[in-house]
Amino acid sequence: MPGTPPTRFVYLGPEGTFAEQALRSLPAAERGTRTPARSVGEALDSVRAGDADAALVPLENSIGGAVGVTLDEMAEGEPLVITREVVLSVEFVLAARPGTSLTEIHTVAAHPQASTQCRGWLRDHLPDAVVVDVLSNGAAAAGAGTGEYDAAICAPIGASGHRLTTLADKIADHPDAVTRFALVSRPGPPPPPTGDDLTSLAVYIAHDRVGALLSVLMELAVRGVNLTRIESRPTGEALGRYVFFLDCTGHVADVRLGEALQGLRRVCADVRFLGSYPRHRWAGTAGQRPVPAPAGLSDVDYADAAAWLTRLRTGELT
Repeated sequence: MPGTPPTRFVYLGPEGTFAEQALRSLPAAERGTRTPARSVGEALDSVRAGDADAALVPLENSIGGAVGVTLDEMAEGEPLVITREVVLSVEFVLAARPGTSLTEIHTVAAHPQASTQCRGWLRDHLPDAVVVDVLSNGAAAAGAGTGEYDAAICAPIGASGHRLTTLADKIADHPDAVTRFALVSRPGPPPPPTGDDLTSLAVYIAHDRVGALLSVLMELAVRGVNLTRIESRPTGEALGRYVFFLDCTGHVADVRLGEALQGLRRVCADVRFLGSYPRHRWAGTAGQRPVPAPAGLSDVDYADAAAWLTRLRTGELT
């Protein structure tokens, strides 16, 4: 529903996960309805079917890398677009039922990625505890809440949601770890440019052309479009066939990015536009400004060059 603010949100569940915590950082989601989904595919299909206005799904983690299932789902099926990104600090806690002490903990429930990121803390503080793999951080908290496990490694929202006591916080081995989430909606006009935006694309290169990937990169580079991320995923068609996911600085409304998109359309087998949206701004960075366009590549420069060419074509040489 272009122009209509979303009110029905779905997110990768279950409840008590970092995805729910990230979604609730958005004022519109806090006011609207929030429904957990069992998988990324289910969340996105809810939006495609019109059962939800927007879905929040994970894109990448600073430790584990890209979330392949999200990229695959965005490249296939009916198109969807990213309208916002949310970057959340991943702060794991050790939580247990009230009255439990560290010396009483013999089993710890954790998602495999969570236990991996907290391996050092577990070795130093609970060397004899058995870590039990569960499907999500929310499931870990739920298991500790029912007494199935002595404790859980989970998100802070999971601990509070299951009325657990936090025995230790910030237990991850990498304290600066973050996860990047995308808010995804059905196609419509993108959010207006802010001057500090990202554009995401899925690019299918022409496999029978020498230097096809270099041609893609050149379309961006010659226009001063900064590539902030590139990720390849197999298309499933055959060995050696890949789709490249690109994040670029700029907005589809910017002249230089618009020209770059036209260039990609000409040299690529296919290009899927995945959205232009504001770059996440961390608290306390309000005074920071985005990097300006290189000399000669601002929208003003493009407008001046276009006007000059028009004059030449009409016989004016000044």
